[in-house]
Amino acid sequence: MLIYALLYLTGYPDMTLDQVKGFRQWGKITAGHPEYGHVSGVETTTGPLGQGIGNAVGFAIAEESLRARFGARIMDHHTYVIAGDGCLMEGVSHEAIGLAGKQRLSRLILMWDNNGITIDGKVSIADVTDQKARFAASGWDVFDCDGHDPDDIDRALTAAKASPGPAMIACKTHIALGSSAQDTAKGHGALTDPKLISDTKSAYGWPHGAFEVPAAIKSSWEATGRRGAATRAAWETRLDALAQGKRAEFQRIFAGDVPAKLSATIRAVKKQAVSDMAKLATRAASEKVLSAINPVMSETIGGSADLTGSNNTKTADLGIFTPEDRKGRYIHFGIREHGMAAAMNGMALHGGLRPYGGTFMCFTDYARPSMRLSALMAVPVIYVMTHDSIGLGEDGPTHQPVEHLAISRATPNTLVFRPADLVEVAESWEIALGERHRPSVIALSRQNLPAVRAAHTAQNMVARGAYVLAEATARRQVILIATGSEVEIALNARALLEAEGIGTRVVSMPSMELFAAQDEAWRKRVLPAGPVRIAIEAGVRQGWDRWLLGERGREAKAGFIGMSSFGASAPYDRLYREFGITAEAAVAKAKALL
Repeated sequence: MLIYALLYLTGYPDMTLDQVKGFRQWGKITAGHPEYGHVSGVETTTGPLGQGIGNAVGFAIAEESLRARFGARIMDHHTYVIAGDGCLMEGVSHEAIGLAGKQRLSRLILMWDNNGITIDGKVSIADVTDQKARFAASGWDVFDCDGHDPDDIDRALTAAKASPGPAMIACKTHIALGSSAQDTAKGHGALTDPKLISDTKSAYGWPHGAFEVPAAIKSSWEATGRRGAATRAAWETRLDALAQGKRAEFQRIFAGDVPAKLSATIRAVKKQAVSDMAKLATRAASEKVLSAINPVMSETIGGSADLTGSNNTKTADLGIFTPEDRKGRYIHFGIREHGMAAAMNGMALHGGLRPYGGTFMCFTDYARPSMRLSALMAVPVIYVMTHDSIGLGEDGPTHQPVEHLAISRATPNTLVFRPADLVEVAESWEIALGERHRPSVIALSRQNLPAVRAAHTAQNMVARGAYVLAEATARRQVILIATGSEVEIALNARALLEAEGIGTRVVSMPSMELFAAQDEAWRKRVLPAGPVRIAIEAGVRQGWDRWLLGERGREAKAGFIGMSSFGASAPYDRLYREFGITAEAAVAKAKALL
């Protein structure tokens, strides 16, 4: 409610008094937790505690990166974040403050609302952490102030702005100050008793009724809201004075437009891939694509959660983002998947950067809360998730994702790609980079895979979601649908079935979401009624029944070859045999269903 009240008082046009009165009601923009994209002036969605700290680190990284590129006359701001006791208890806070301390983000200022109260009661019933010592140990400069004294707050902020590293201000406060609920857990949300409200107003000397704001006070607040207009106008003048090319580039990256060269760059990668027909892991294919993309997309900024050599997310031209080199475009996030994802959300929200970050697909579990917020906020963060199945082999079931594709696909407003070869990888990246309002998860293999797209086409077939990769030569009786590393298995099964006179079509389905978005005519063309349908994917079945049983399919003529348990530790080819994900198993299932 605090941010809604301030937006109304300072004159934001969409935050009317009627909207404030409709707090948490259907059809109002004043949701229980402020949501990015719904309300002007709300810069991020931070309902889950600790996310705002991670986002703020991303905002501060974006400011440093863009200042190094465009100069302080164009990019020069501080990032402020208010955090409560609960925010600092969440694990993501430690990941975020460690990253900020390492990067010496001197324009990041965190104000800790140190009131010692959580929903269950006093902080001391659950925590004994010395937060100031924790921040200091993580490389932050630490300050104190009386959180109810404007002069003392100003003193601390002035000192924090001058500090050489990220700054934490411990603001000692009393929750529900002046009410009978002061310094108790009731101060969190139980302030609805009429007598409590009346007594609190009396304590503040406020005689006015509910939602009554005297004109003079409203006018004063609105003047505060207009105070930045001159600064903004001066900035726009400096932006207009930039060289035309540099100004156009600044405007392009903040508009989220891809460069004109991207399409030709992707086509060149595809042509070369078809010419070479090389066998390589799709994670290695992704590195090849990034090596072509990063030089023409100056706004990309990549990273990995301590798995750079495995995720293949770093290309030679990027350089490392450090306190000594802010022009570097690659971030070593450390073993901080959650902090990485939260920071990438912040970078995307700031604008001017297109962040992508990698880890193992299994460790999307560690990043899940921030990945969900990427989707909820509709920001186009790209998650490069390698080692995407039991195909990673010997590391075993702790590292082998089985349910993770289904989890990612179940998340609303998320694009999931599981490409089969270099051509599909290139097309997946082209789509992900062109997205404005959806995050993307690109699932990539550890093991080498054969090239499956043997003919070049300028059309982006991944954009169709699914397409016919290999047609039946005999009368079509079977359709094999596969993704990623299992497309090879489907093609091998097709060869065996065709050799026996059983006409078999292979459909590659790199993106279920994009296929679902196609018109009925395309979906019917790819998945017509009649033939047996078998899906092949080294993951769980959840999500596949729409394509097996729906879309003109029938249960009696549908089968799935994949995982129904966790994996095991062994070489990947042995695992595929032991779990029955083979061409021979597909052939046997097809014959049984015919």
